[in-house]
Amino acid sequence: MGAVPVQMDLMRIIINENSDQHIIFLKEVDGERMFPIVIGIFEATSIDRRVKNQPTVRPLTHDLLASTIESLGGELQDIYISELRNHTYFAKLRIRHDGDLIEVDSRPSDAIALAVAVDVPIYVAEDIIDEASQ
Repeated sequence: MGAVPVQMDLMRIIINENSDQHIIFLKEVDGERMFPIVIGIFEATSIDRRVKNQPTVRPLTHDLLASTIESLGGELQDIYISELRNHTYFAKLRIRHDGDLIEVDSRPSDAIALAVAVDVPIYVAEDIIDEASQ
């Protein structure tokens, strides 16, 4: 991690039934800064369902990914929103496997949905919070 990571919590989910743009807000754990990320309906409903502890009949995509990581001997350590480039956020799944840390490129919405499913920390690079807050 090049930039300083800041732990964030999922603060709010806004599902807009009249639009394709849904918003989640992340808030810094030890501070007051927060910022929005626009996400798709599938990720928004997946996150919302998990936050509300609503069970599903069959595993959803994020449940499948969590199960796959675990079945292959890995453990999701955290997720890290590492970059903001041309109004697009970039994230990494940080997986521990056999003592190594493996970083897998991910859309932030999928990474956050997985973090909520597995209950692991969400980190964001300090410079992203500063830039997104402007």
